[in-house]
Formats: sequence, C-alpha cells, structure tokens
Amino acid sequence: MAAPGAVLQSEWTKIRTVRSTVWTLALAFIVTVALSAVICLVIKNSFNDMSEGDRATFDATSSSFAGMALGQLALIVFGVLVIASEYSSGMIRTSLAAVPQRASFYFSKVTIAGLLALVVGMATSFVSFFLGQSLLGSHKASIGDPGVLRAVFGTGLYMALLVLFCVGVATMLRSPMLGLGILMPFFFLVSPILSAVPKVKTVAKYFPDQAGQQIMNVVQGGPSDNSAPYGPWAGMAIMAVWVVAALLGGYLVLKNRDA
Repeated sequence: MAAPGAVLQSEWTKIRTVRSTVWTLALAFIVTVALSAVICLVIKNSFNDMSEGDRATFDATSSSFAGMALGQLALIVFGVLVIASEYSSGMIRTSLAAVPQRASFYFSKVTIAGLLALVVGMATSFVSFFLGQSLLGSHKASIGDPGVLRAVFGTGLYMALLVLFCVGVATMLRSPMLGLGILMPFFFLVSPILSAVPKVKTVAKYFPDQAGQQIMNVVQGGPSDNSAPYGPWAGMAIMAVWVVAALLGGYLVLKNRDA
C-alpha cells in the first residue's frame, strides 16, 4: 500500500513538471490581472460618460475581477489536463499500477490540484483587486469597506472550486478533448445565454458558475449582479454542491471502470 504522503508527493511532482499545467495556471493569473486592469482603466476614463443609474450602481470591487470571464478559460484547461491528460497518454495505467488504491490516487490528485488552484486563485484575486482599485482613482473601493474582503477572498475560492469541478467532470469523461469540448461551451456559451433567457434564467442561476460568481458582487443591482434569489455565500454553497457531485462522480467512474 502506497503511503499517503508519497502519493501526494508523486502528484505534486507530476503537476509541477508538466509545462502545460504550470503554464495554464500562470496564464489564469496573467490574463485575469491584466484584463481586469485594462477594464478598470477604461472605466475610470469613461466614468463621467456613464448614465446616472450606472454610476449609482457601480461596483468598484467586481470591476477588479472583470478579467475572470477570460481568465477562467485557463482554469478550465488546467482542471481538465490534471487528470484527463493521463488517460490520453496512457500514463493512467502506470499511475494505477503504482498506486492501486484508487481512492488514494484520485483524492491525492484532487488535493494537490485544489491547493494549487487555491493559492493561484487567492494571489489572482488580491492582486487584481489592489491593482484595479489603484487604477480606478477616486472611484475605488477599500478592502475594509463592507463586503469587499468577502468578495476578494471569495473570488479566489471560486477559482479553486471551478478547477475542482473540472477535475471531477474530466475524470468522468476520461478524455481531454471531450472534457474541453463540453466544459468550454457550457461555461462560455450555454450558461451565459441561458442566464439571459427569461423563461429559463431562474434555473440558470443555479448553474455552478452563475451561483459562484455571486460572491464577487458587493453592490446590489450592479452590472454583474444577476439578482439571484440567494446571497453570496449561499451561491458559493450551491457551487460547492456541484463540485462535490462532480468529484464523487469522477471517483465512481475511476473506481468501477478499467483504465
């Protein structure tokens, strides 16, 4: 039986030595921070041209996370590659031969991927916030303002949960192409479109991304607030339920199917 510490060390070594996984996390940080900074600068320069209603509901905090819309693309790729790349390369057979306890192998991989995503997520959210607020000038929010620290911390947590959800789904699908082919359209087409369709948007508000992103909002009625019937932490709990379901589904597939 492989020692838990040795399995964790093995998964850490696998992730940090594969360039594609390392670069996807780096890109998530760079794209989110850079795009958010550009958007905050544009907002500052065009703030006086905004309507009175838009200025009244302006959410300086969520503006700092505007780049997340594109940055989460890299997070999805990372979550899929963490597990599905072993299936495409055939390394999954070697990994399971070395660690026949599939629960130990799977949850060690989930732990390392989740911790890495959490560290990168927190770094991304805090850097995006402070850089974005510095560019907003007099329209900025302070980390001590009501709800701001919750939004900044929650954004980092959202990034980690998104990665874990993708790990679970990719384990069930067992293919990087299939995983990306389903997750990319879901997060970038299906979820945003359905959340804007009147007859189905009530259901779409309970999708993992729509629910989790509520944590980023501080000002009610702002551009990024979709008026969900639950609060920020309740939205994060809804996303966590999706994540647990995906991870359990991935484990059951790994446990019951041959590599």
